[in-house]
Amino acid sequence: MASDSGIASLGVEGASAAAHALSLPADAYGNNPQLEVMWAMKAYNHAEVYFNLISSVDPKFLKLTKVDDNIYSAFREAFQDLDIRMWRPFCNQFEGVIEDFNYGTLLRLDCEKDYTEENTIFATRIQFFAIEISRNREGFNTPVFTAKIKS
Repeated sequence: MASDSGIASLGVEGASAAAHALSLPADAYGNNPQLEVMWAMKAYNHAEVYFNLISSVDPKFLKLTKVDDNIYSAFREAFQDLDIRMWRPFCNQFEGVIEDFNYGTLLRLDCEKDYTEENTIFATRIQFFAIEISRNREGFNTPVFTAKIKS
């Protein structure tokens, strides 16, 4: 998943401006197409880095945040049957604990495959952490790692 048109193509000044713009509260913007492009580039960069990480390191040993154990325990306790109506209260409990917990990021639908248009959805950052930490701990991301080792 290499990209020459990612956030690095903005240069230091452009990347700094993008980071600042993306840190402002949502109500500071309308539907600004330029901001949406910057967000998409940031989200793609995050997806690229994460996929490279789980391709290179056995995901069972990854620590994505300082509070992985807390997120995993809370996620599994709250979502034994994965009732989607519980997402908002689940997510809100990490406000102030996980930086940018409510920001958007990309999530793979099939954890054995790369980020592609067909295999990617939008999720909040805490949803990404909860699902990916669970995938890592339960061995579902291991095929990505083992495929990389074999190649």
